[in-house]
Amino acid sequence: MRELERDSLPSPLSAAPLAVVGRGRVGGSLARAAELGGIDVRIAGRDRVAEACRGAGAALLCVPDDAIASVCEQVAADPPPLVGHVSGATTLEALASAVAKGAAVFSLHPLQTFADGATPVEGTPAAIAGSGERALDFARRLAESLGMRPFEVPEESRATYHAAASIASNLLVALQEAATDLLERAGVADARELLTPLVLRTAANWSERGPAALTGPIVRGDRETVERHRAAIAESAPELIPLYEALATHAEVVARASVEEVPR
Repeated sequence: MRELERDSLPSPLSAAPLAVVGRGRVGGSLARAAELGGIDVRIAGRDRVAEACRGAGAALLCVPDDAIASVCEQVAADPPPLVGHVSGATTLEALASAVAKGAAVFSLHPLQTFADGATPVEGTPAAIAGSGERALDFARRLAESLGMRPFEVPEESRATYHAAASIASNLLVALQEAATDLLERAGVADARELLTPLVLRTAANWSERGPAALTGPIVRGDRETVERHRAAIAESAPELIPLYEALATHAEVVARASVEEVPR
């Protein structure tokens, strides 16, 4: 049913193609989603910006954050009516050179992790912003045509929004690598394989129950076990002590808040 609904959406680029600049994981995935949504797509690397954007209805810059402004300057030499980027933390100011040439600008950031250039985006939330109603409406319709669920993020909150996304994704990977390393130092083989069911179930519980998914010695008030954790980590992986203590402290805050929210 979702595919049928998606197919019935009018393309926001029915009269002109979408130029996707950047052949990386995000660019490739969004170009693929656009093609599935019936949009005429031109995908190009940064060495063919002018060619891709010539006659396009919009340009979507899928390049690293520190390259957005410089690539936009190339686009601004002869910009399409709409120019956007897919950065989560970067404001529309990075597209100022296109604005100076009369283009409306927007951003569309998929709230998703991209392992490769064929990552599906169907159902993915997408943070959008626009320099005006026209640009914002375009970003919204483009996200919907790609099968995503758009939501607005204020420009002044972009960095905070992206920090939250990074904690939920990038830092989660770093955290699981720390757990894997600690288990391997304990002499256990296949640590990631063994931890995977626990990690996936915990994520599912959090999705369904929020802070009530928190379990373990901190929730139980078992300080003796927590202290044994600290001592064991200090002996086998002392560099992880600050990480453990920071997370344990925040777990206590979450546990207290969860108890306080329970109806009495």
